[in-house]
Amino acid sequence: MAGKIGVYFDMQNIGGGLDIEALASQTREKWGELVQVVKVCPVLACTVDEIKADIASRQLDGVLLCGTSPRAEADVYRLPVQIEYVNLREQCVLSYKNPDGSPPDFAAGAPEALTIMARDYVNMGVVKLQKSENPDSAVVSGVERVLVIGGGWTGLTAAAETAATGCEVVLVEKADTLGGAARNIPMASPLAPFWTDKQPTNLSEKISAVTGNPKITVYLKARIEKLQGQPGEFKAGIITSDNTVNVDIGAVVLATGWTPLDEKYLAPMGLGRGPNVLDAAQFGKMLVAGNITAGRIAFVLDITMAEEAAREAAEAMADKVDAESGEGADKFVKEDLENIRHLAYSNAVNSVAALRLADTVCDKTNDAAQIFILYKNMTVPGILERFYRKMQDRPGIMMTKADVTEIREAGDNMVVVCKNTLLGMDFDLEVDLVVLPTGMVPITAKDVVVQFDYRQGPDFPDLQLFDGFVDSNYICFPYETRRTGVYAAGCVRQPMTMDGCEEDAKGAVLKAMQCIASASRGVAVHPRSGDASYPVFNFVRCTQCKRCTEECPFGALDDDEKGTPKPNPARCRRCGTCFGACPERVVSFADYNIDQIGSMIREVVVPKDFKKEGPRILILACENDAYPALDMAGMRHRAWSPFVRIIPVRCLGSVNAIWVSDAMSKGFDGVMLLGCKYGDDYQCHFVKGSEICAKRKENIAETLNRLGVKPERVEQLEVAVDEYDKVPVLIDSFVGRIIAMGPNPFKGM
Repeated sequence: MAGKIGVYFDMQNIGGGLDIEALASQTREKWGELVQVVKVCPVLACTVDEIKADIASRQLDGVLLCGTSPRAEADVYRLPVQIEYVNLREQCVLSYKNPDGSPPDFAAGAPEALTIMARDYVNMGVVKLQKSENPDSAVVSGVERVLVIGGGWTGLTAAAETAATGCEVVLVEKADTLGGAARNIPMASPLAPFWTDKQPTNLSEKISAVTGNPKITVYLKARIEKLQGQPGEFKAGIITSDNTVNVDIGAVVLATGWTPLDEKYLAPMGLGRGPNVLDAAQFGKMLVAGNITAGRIAFVLDITMAEEAAREAAEAMADKVDAESGEGADKFVKEDLENIRHLAYSNAVNSVAALRLADTVCDKTNDAAQIFILYKNMTVPGILERFYRKMQDRPGIMMTKADVTEIREAGDNMVVVCKNTLLGMDFDLEVDLVVLPTGMVPITAKDVVVQFDYRQGPDFPDLQLFDGFVDSNYICFPYETRRTGVYAAGCVRQPMTMDGCEEDAKGAVLKAMQCIASASRGVAVHPRSGDASYPVFNFVRCTQCKRCTEECPFGALDDDEKGTPKPNPARCRRCGTCFGACPERVVSFADYNIDQIGSMIREVVVPKDFKKEGPRILILACENDAYPALDMAGMRHRAWSPFVRIIPVRCLGSVNAIWVSDAMSKGFDGVMLLGCKYGDDYQCHFVKGSEICAKRKENIAETLNRLGVKPERVEQLEVAVDEYDKVPVLIDSFVGRIIAMGPNPFKGM
């Protein structure tokens, strides 16, 4: 714990709104010997050398910087002791408005409510440092060897790129040959500038480069029997046709690719009824084999018929199941509609594939073939727009937007019924062959490809929530999965074209290498990159309730033979969900713990006179979305009530019920839990933190009811990082509700 603290005020960033000298004087008087140095600096960022001199001469072990948000100038300060920040600019001065809602007149001096707020924040900062320690890093061996699972286009790229860094590679492929789905692609969509022409895949050269590299060990007809351990020191059991091989691994790149959607979902469009209707994957194979002789071909990208049929079939089956047994109906409907969504997810790939296959047919027939591309939404990603524009001018290819309402047989031919076309007319198109889109379903949706030896099970969790894709957060953290140290690339992450797969493989490799380096230094790789803290358990008090192991979003905890949590520090992402879950409060971080936040809450001065001095409301704000949104609102002078006090938390999943109890017993009139969105449109950096907090809030409500406190005094609200205009409205609305409810019955007790 910090026993000698230096407090430094940044006059440039907060002067004018506050009486800084008075605030500094109050800090000296209150904290005595604990605060060894208190200085008001004209420009804080220019006094780093002075701060370092104070650390050396006064033997300081903690520095409190009072000025801007930690998000604004954290990179400026590199000090050999613990550092904490008091956000007096964005979330105090700039966001201040008078209790009556009027703007402040700083020329008349610092408003009393602002001075009280600033004093609370400084005192909270001091006690936060006092209750914090420098963490000891949990260093692991950091084996410089990457396991690549999948030997298709993405896996081959990942293996070659990893080996180029000097790191060893173990490549595991379940088939007896490398290449995967790329073997069925006659020509690739553009892979390099000028992005206007399809290109040969040169797959054989890519395979030779991998098999001939001494740093790459390839296992064919193999699978992962078991993956145990943690990043930097995984142990992989690989079953081959001959035996089982055990290999030490630092990180994993998952490149298992995709499998076609079940044909039944395209049956309403004619797939499976005869040889004249194929999906794009089947057509590609036939094109490679030279078996395409059709003169008129329709590529149908509109999947409305399939979607409507799947919905009707699912609802009909639900009614039947309900009538017969009443069980499983909802599950059937949900799974069926989730599966059909893979066609929509694959639209960009199918759009480019239709252009590429049509171009290939024209080449093979010297433009004698007639190709029709009928689309509802033509989606061409990025720079491949150049390829699309060139194909618009290609002789033999006609494209039009159309609602395809029927595909039927007409003797030896097929008729595609087109409505609402760009030609301004409806028409029936007679062709020799119809090519439908391919639904690209990630392999992980059908098969357990890794076999984790984790307490939480062998597979990635909640795959059904993400339609089988293994990303843990598409928006913020591409490549990452719910298992730390395992990075997804290519079509197992999302449907993508071959150039996208190559880029994806490189990104996943960089993540894997970063993970190994971070594990060897004992720090987190994401999202709290560089964080050296990790959960510490007081096992003497542990009751083996298993809440921490069950609620951890990333499987960082196993159980020993007695059921006691068994930490794997390198798996941990430092969210704090485990200590938010623990009813006995036996889990903590050196620099983020139950007592620390509780002490900060107790440091706020809560007035006894509710009517005269107003309420006090605690906001526990997620550092990933809510806290930045508050900062951005402050920078734009979007003011909110001066009755709130904000404490950043790593994730709402780390919020322990004891903090709410502390606030209520202290006399706070309300508690706002401000975090990321959860549910289907979740944006939580730790996947389930906000959702878990919402469930815990139900238990908190029961406790408050027993105490005679209205549960409405505790509210969880969602905010995205870009909704800074929304934050002041949420805060003021909640403050208004609390004022209408009156004071906390525990106030003054």
